[in-house]
Amino acid sequence: LKRVPDNFTLNQNYPNPFNPQTTISYTISANQAANNPVELSVYNAIGQKIKTLVNTVQSAGTYNVTFNAGSLPSGTYFYSLRVADKLETRKMILSK
Repeated sequence: LKRVPDNFTLNQNYPNPFNPQTTISYTISANQAANNPVELSVYNAIGQKIKTLVNTVQSAGTYNVTFNAGSLPSGTYFYSLRVADKLETRKMILSK
């Protein structure tokens, strides 16, 4: 029997600090997945969107996304997951 997630979770990226790539994992619940687009985006320290990693409707479950920051300078970045009316943000550090 497959367990359907009943929560919305944005996990800390790993590794962190990273160079040049890191993995971001998140979980979306069944009630959030119903026709709501999932958006996972990366922002720089002043809030400018650097990259959209995910922007699609997804079924409930846990997902892993690899972010390659090889072209970006060292520094602090933020990643945000938005599903329906939920938003969660975490910090990650690129160290070259």
